[in-house]
Amino acid sequence: MSNRLRNETSPYLLQHADNPVDWHPWDPQALALARSANKPILLSIGYSACHWCHVMAHESFEDAATAELMNALFINIKVDREERPDIDRIYQLAHQVFMGRGGGWPLTAFLTPDDHYPIFVGTYFPRDARYGMPAFSDVLQRIAEYARQKPAEIEQQGARLVRALDTSARSDFDLGAQLYAAPINAALARLADSFDAANGGFGTAPKFPHPSHLELLLNAATREERQGTQERSPRTILLATLGAMANRGLYDHLGGGFFRYCVDAQWAIPHFEKMLYDNAALLGVYADAAVVTGMQKFAQIAKATAAWTIGDMQAPDGGFYCTRDADSEGEEGKYYVWKPDEIASVLDAEELGFAAPHYGLDRPPNFESKHWHLHNVISTDKLAEEFAVTTEHADAIINSARSKLLKRRSQRIAPNRDEKRLAAWNGLLIAGLARTARRVKDSKLAESATRAVDFIRSNMFQHGELMATYKDGQARHRAYLDDYAFLAHGLLELLQCRFRAADLEFAIELLDALLQRFADEQGGFFFTANNHEKLIHRPKPWMDESIPSGNGIAALALQGFGHLLGETRYLDAATATVRAAMPHIERIPEAHGTLLRALENELSPPDIVVVRGGSNDLGRWQSALDAHFAPRRISICIPAAADSLPGLLRQRGAADSTIAYWCTGIVCDAPMERFATFAQRVSAAPVDGSR
Repeated sequence: MSNRLRNETSPYLLQHADNPVDWHPWDPQALALARSANKPILLSIGYSACHWCHVMAHESFEDAATAELMNALFINIKVDREERPDIDRIYQLAHQVFMGRGGGWPLTAFLTPDDHYPIFVGTYFPRDARYGMPAFSDVLQRIAEYARQKPAEIEQQGARLVRALDTSARSDFDLGAQLYAAPINAALARLADSFDAANGGFGTAPKFPHPSHLELLLNAATREERQGTQERSPRTILLATLGAMANRGLYDHLGGGFFRYCVDAQWAIPHFEKMLYDNAALLGVYADAAVVTGMQKFAQIAKATAAWTIGDMQAPDGGFYCTRDADSEGEEGKYYVWKPDEIASVLDAEELGFAAPHYGLDRPPNFESKHWHLHNVISTDKLAEEFAVTTEHADAIINSARSKLLKRRSQRIAPNRDEKRLAAWNGLLIAGLARTARRVKDSKLAESATRAVDFIRSNMFQHGELMATYKDGQARHRAYLDDYAFLAHGLLELLQCRFRAADLEFAIELLDALLQRFADEQGGFFFTANNHEKLIHRPKPWMDESIPSGNGIAALALQGFGHLLGETRYLDAATATVRAAMPHIERIPEAHGTLLRALENELSPPDIVVVRGGSNDLGRWQSALDAHFAPRRISICIPAAADSLPGLLRQRGAADSTIAYWCTGIVCDAPMERFATFAQRVSAAPVDGSR
């Protein structure tokens, strides 16, 4: 038995292709069927690595009686939120309006057959009444009855909702008004207030990594180096949070990489799915934090996370896959947790003696009272003291134990991997790999990022238009704001790591398309292009969520390339985006960390450094730049032989020897041809770009 999902490429949709539910993808055929049958739509949104999506599928969508009810009362449509974030974003907003709180996945929305107005929106519903929730069958019948009896009321409610959503996307900020730094300081103050000093991170359970918070704190920590430190300062919060996430349960201590979030306040037990976007965002933070703090532990975490993404998530043809599931063999976390007797059977006596205290195996079980999820409880430095050996010896023993445990773990049945390629998430990882390559001096990471760029350009960029997803040889769905913005920003980071003229041309194409198809004349960018399918609302997202704000990343990319190229269209669009975002930023400043970084660039223009030279000497000048973290410095080293450069780069000509051009905004210093002068300028320049 199968339904219309059997012809899809999304692994999530294919997971439901054999359900007794008569599922349809979101397409004209399904929407026309709802109209002609005059049946409400049951819209179910999730993704392949979502644990509670699996639970609801097993309980309800695989249950013949529940499926019969769904088929009788509704036209049932399944959506992969990673393929159609536009649909997901709209009905998540509707859930927030209906329920007064954020939603999540699975998202279960009941829609009118004609206008697709939400009748009711919820998340997970159990098959049988429990957890204080009604049985899903009861919900189905009540919604169907309400839809039959109150069509006019539902229509009015839907129209009001759409007006409210459209109004919320607008901005009443005077686009000619002066920008100001108060929201940045307010965001840092609120992060300090919500900081969990005992455990790191923000708030209580569940604990999410919030990379956009960490990026903002990282920028602030560089200013703090000149201002002194204090309790709950950006540097203190950053160090505590990065340390807790790296040492406890959020991090995979054997295979590298970070899980989605932890269910407790202590970062002890994660929800075991691994998302490409989390690891992409955290890569750059840890790599840059290693430079800011001098802590090699952070560099090791960045390198191990990069190794995991390349080894496990990169396809042979270059692009990166989406996710690793939380479940294997029907159990969450089974692939990752241990019993002591299994560990004892793998390690020799000396390895077990070191590994037990290091990984917390000499403590009570921390996962479901019978298994151990590994933590870095005692560092190898302290182990060396306790066992009266050198740190090098302790490191060698732990590395040997880790290798053996990882080999044993690889023999288990691994969680499923969603092998879609998403342009947006690949853009995030390209940026993370490029940042890490610069900080840890590993060109292989830049090579990996370059392969991803080449894959996207060859397979997902068609006739000047980017596609959002790729699976089974098919590029599908017109790309969204995040796809264009994240990929352009990834190219900006990669160009700072190594120069290729083709990448600069690609970035310009992406940004020109962004301005042409997504820009709002009031400032900022819509989530969907002007040639996109018409939905009930055209979102204009400002806040950082699980991934950074598309408007925020777009502003950063436009600022960077605008200053590099002297392209006023880009700079004007970035300024208009920040101005339009100001009312939203002021209401919840800490939720707009990416836009706050763009605001910093508006208030104090970044340093732009262009170096031209021969390949034999260029690396030395590049290394001088990479050794310092400057959040508002954009540097690019271009071989002397490169010609036909666009914009202002044409004026940054090569000389007989290596030469550096250094500008702050539109004010430029005299070109530097002596390396010693240049190195002194790099180390003396304020890292935050201020004067």
